[in-house]
Amino acid sequence: MISYLKGTVASIVKSSSNRVILILEVNACGYEMQIPTRLSQELTAGEQTQIFTHLQVREEQPSLYGFGSSVQRDLFRLLIGVSGIGAALAIALLDTFDINDLVQAIVSNNTQLLLQTPGVGGKTAERICLELKSKLVSWSQTVGLATTTAAIPLAPNILEEVQAALLAVGYSPSEISQALTAVSQNALVPKNASPEEWMKQAMTWLSSQ
Repeated sequence: MISYLKGTVASIVKSSSNRVILILEVNACGYEMQIPTRLSQELTAGEQTQIFTHLQVREEQPSLYGFGSSVQRDLFRLLIGVSGIGAALAIALLDTFDINDLVQAIVSNNTQLLLQTPGVGGKTAERICLELKSKLVSWSQTVGLATTTAAIPLAPNILEEVQAALLAVGYSPSEISQALTAVSQNALVPKNASPEEWMKQAMTWLSSQ
């Protein structure tokens, strides 16, 4: 098993199937691997880098996947362990969210945020949360990620409206989850408050951080 490779970025290309392919030259040998788009934006041809890898063998056909950190690689492995989640969808999730935001969305059962990922439908989002929530709670503590599993006492339609509004003004999924959790614990905010009031209180909390 190859844990990581250190070498020179020979080339980065996007394939016809929209996969981002990195060729990493190590000791005069070029390793071809698929990487997240986020990682490709951090790499420059000719530079030295270290890539953490995952080797997958399907029907005797090996495929190599590369990541910028062992944490991202290990999260990818957890994602492809979910029934029905392949490598392509796992990479799409890692491209849609940064690591903290993706883990927070899963442990807080925030399926609405996961739906932002191309290819993820309602049932898939629910399955990801169901199969990974408990695993990610313990895993995130091991790797030093801060998450909260507190439930937000909002009707799904109101929660979705507030989240969409806050996303639109630039807040990240983890910031939104933390803000709504904090607001829900404020005894001065009635649980039947309007979406506008929830958004106002959330933005007040966020601006104070």
